[in-house]
This record gives sequence, C-alpha cells and structure tokens, in this order.
Amino acid sequence: MTTAPGFAATGHLEITPSILYFGTPVVLLSTENDDGSFNLAPMSSAWALGQIVVLGLGAEGQTGRNLIARPDLVINLPHSRQWRAVERLAPLTGRDPVPAHKQGAFRFEPAKFAAAGLRPEPSEVVRPPRAAECPIQLEARAARVQADAGGEFLIVEARVLKVHADPSLVVPGTQHIDPAHWNPLIYNFRHYFGLGSELGHSFRSQTPRP
Repeated sequence: MTTAPGFAATGHLEITPSILYFGTPVVLLSTENDDGSFNLAPMSSAWALGQIVVLGLGAEGQTGRNLIARPDLVINLPHSRQWRAVERLAPLTGRDPVPAHKQGAFRFEPAKFAAAGLRPEPSEVVRPPRAAECPIQLEARAARVQADAGGEFLIVEARVLKVHADPSLVVPGTQHIDPAHWNPLIYNFRHYFGLGSELGHSFRSQTPRP
C-alpha cells in the first residue's frame, strides 16, 4: 500500500473537530425579503447533482426564511480573489432582531450588497438580483426546503433555471466552463483558499488537455 507524500502510513488520530468544512466552495445567495428588498448571504455547504444544487442553511437565518416563503434565488459563485467581499458579509445578518445564537458576534445589516461592495444586477427569470461582480451566477428556484436530520439546519434543493458566466471563463464556441480559467473560492476549515495547479482530469471530462 502506498502513502501520499507527507502523510504517515499509520497512526491516525481520533479527533472531534468542531466543524467539518473540509474544502467546500463558497457561494453568495441572493433572496427576497418580506418587504421586497433583497438579502445577500455567504454559505459554504453547496453541491450539485445535474441541474439541482443542494444547499445547507442555518434554520434561523434570513435566507432560509426567505426561501420557505419565496423560492426564487440566485447562487452567485465568487472568484477566489473576492474572499474579502465574502468576509465583509460573514458577520452580518438580515434578521432583525438578531437571533439569540448570533448575538454578540453578528449585527443586523439590511443593505448587504453595499456592505460587501458588490453591485446588484437584474436577473432574467427570478426576482432576486445577481451579484454583478461574481463570474458565475445561477438563477434558481427552491423545489424543496426541509429540516435536516438534526433539526438545526435546512436542506434546500434548488433547480437551476439559467446560468450566466463571464466570457473569459467559457471555452470558445462551446457551453463549457474552462476549468483552467475558473478559480472558485474554497472554504477550508474556516480559512479561504483558491485552487492550485491542475493535477489531471476525469475520464469524463469534456475539456481535456494533454
């Protein structure tokens, strides 16, 4: 049995991490508030199955409440270099009053786009706006919102209706994102990372390179 360089072959430690964000993409979710204004919130529990994106949200957050009442949303994907805009949003909440478990660490902010230094851009098929500076934007609609097994979070299954991509990311003449040009923001145990150099590609890749 071979071992990856830099890792011991035996002697794993049994640990109990407080969080399990073991390298997941950061997205910014724009949703509609009760009064017709719009919320923008960062989250890092998102993954895709075909044209469905599964999102994990705090049960008491404004985004979850918005999606239960109004299922339209935009899943904005920031570039790794936009991590500071994401971090500006991190201590903010769209809930007023601030939920008890967030008090002391978070503050209410109704103007989330401005706070992040991002510009709202009209969507085409949903009401919440896109974050104009994000290179990839997915207009979507929540098809199912339900509690997770532990009751602390909401699991949202969002159907993607329209994809917008910066032209510099698209392989010319195709519908494909060029992975060599796309560098998503990765949340790695509460630290922000980008991608390193390419190691290889899957046998199913539609954009292979030598």
